[in-house]
Amino acid sequence: MFIGVYNYSVILTYLGLCFSIVGMFFAIFGTTATAVMCLILAGVCDLFDGTVARACKRTTREKKFGVQIDSLVDVVSFGVFPIILGISMGFDSKINMLIYVFYALAAVIRLAYFNVLSEEKSLLKKESEKNVYYGLPVTSIAIIFPFVYNLNLFNPEVFNRAFPLVLLVTAFLFILNIKIKKPSGIWLVICSILAVVEIAIISVTMLK
Repeated sequence: MFIGVYNYSVILTYLGLCFSIVGMFFAIFGTTATAVMCLILAGVCDLFDGTVARACKRTTREKKFGVQIDSLVDVVSFGVFPIILGISMGFDSKINMLIYVFYALAAVIRLAYFNVLSEEKSLLKKESEKNVYYGLPVTSIAIIFPFVYNLNLFNPEVFNRAFPLVLLVTAFLFILNIKIKKPSGIWLVICSILAVVEIAIISVTMLK
């Protein structure tokens, strides 16, 4: 009836996109803390969507669709969404605009390169090459951004200076030719705990 894939293999990817769109809504209307929590939840969805997808029995077309839809959602969730958050928090100078442009370009280039590598790695026999990223994954902003945002809760002056710089450095790391091991096992647990801690900190400050 509809084109596309709608089974369990992509449900977390779609859910992550929903969190991001809702988060943008909150950001635009000034509820920044809630928006940041939506970014974290989008990151959690992305963290586990690959694990869920691999656990499902998929056709070759569904696997290819999964790679493409994951990258397209990442563009929105971790490319556009952080920029919307930055603007909503008042980082709207010309310098910040240039940083946003570079950040978006780096994120898109990183994701396109990832798609190419995914196709090439499927032909590799060396498992060690299949289990690494080249460049910092764009999903990492879902952890980096909230930690920087938490600086605003305790020291706004440091936050105002750190935010543009962190975004700029993160963009460079997206396209820097470095190998980073894909998170698995204990690292997935650690990332999940970090997400819970960040949400808890933000939630406590909202109640004050």
